[in-house]
Amino acid sequence: MSTNRVLAFLELLQARPGLTGRELAARLEVDERTIRRYVVRLGELGLPVEAERGRYGGYRLRPGYKLPPLMFGDDEAAAVVLGLLAGRRTGLSVGETATESALAKIRRVLPEALRERVRAIEETVEVTSRAAEAPRPDAAALLTLADAARRRRRVRIVYRSYRGSESERELDPYGLVFHSGRWYVTGHDQRSGEVRTFRVDRVSRADATGERFPAPAAGFDPATHVLESLAGVPYAHEVEVVLAASLEEARRRLPPAVATLAPVEEPGAEGGAGGGVRVIARAERLDGMARLLAGLGWRFTVIRPDELRDEVRALAQLLLADS
Repeated sequence: MSTNRVLAFLELLQARPGLTGRELAARLEVDERTIRRYVVRLGELGLPVEAERGRYGGYRLRPGYKLPPLMFGDDEAAAVVLGLLAGRRTGLSVGETATESALAKIRRVLPEALRERVRAIEETVEVTSRAAEAPRPDAAALLTLADAARRRRRVRIVYRSYRGSESERELDPYGLVFHSGRWYVTGHDQRSGEVRTFRVDRVSRADATGERFPAPAAGFDPATHVLESLAGVPYAHEVEVVLAASLEEARRRLPPAVATLAPVEEPGAEGGAGGGVRVIARAERLDGMARLLAGLGWRFTVIRPDELRDEVRALAQLLLADS
């Protein structure tokens, strides 16, 4: 039974109560037997459809029954609930309680039978990926930034740095990017005169100024810029390594947010006669970087720092001891 046609049948009952089975069947391009099945289906969902017999009889919702403002079919309700649950898990949602309040409202307006099926999804679905721990952005700020980016309107934001200090900035937002559980906005920062990236959860306020800004340079990609910006965030250690791999292979395994890659063209360079790929990366822990490099499965030469060589040797000894 087509859910879309059942909902279309319900919409006809609201707009034209009293249509006969023949009239409904003609409008929905089905037979009258199918119309009777739709009536039974809606009854199972808790929607009282009555059939009046006689020359002027037809189908209508029970007098006095008020239809909820939202109506979903099974697949639509499942899609909405799964989207909310996934957003809460990945960090794609906004606000600290928005997902729970939205789910509560959806439960309240669904017919009882469908409400119980939706609740089953909430209670039984398990997600294997690690839950995002990043703070959720303010919905008002996110919506303002998105609208300003679409309409190319400058915004005035109040931004809190990672040190906790606040500053006011005027920003020409080029686009929003969701990456690894966090929301980012990238655009031209009037204060610094440069294209900058800001975490949206640190934007405590965003107000549109109404001033239009010019389009970014041709070919500018917000997602690429955000990933490159994140790769340049200062960490405790800067690492330089040459991989015995092609640039194409390295790019598949090491995204821009992880490292900056460049080919080594000179014969006999650190990567061997075939050149290789120079990797510039930053890391808080060198033991973690040693594990990442070992997991790539390629030969590599550590250029700096010397402490990374020590961590690679220690990892090798550990692996040999466990083998």
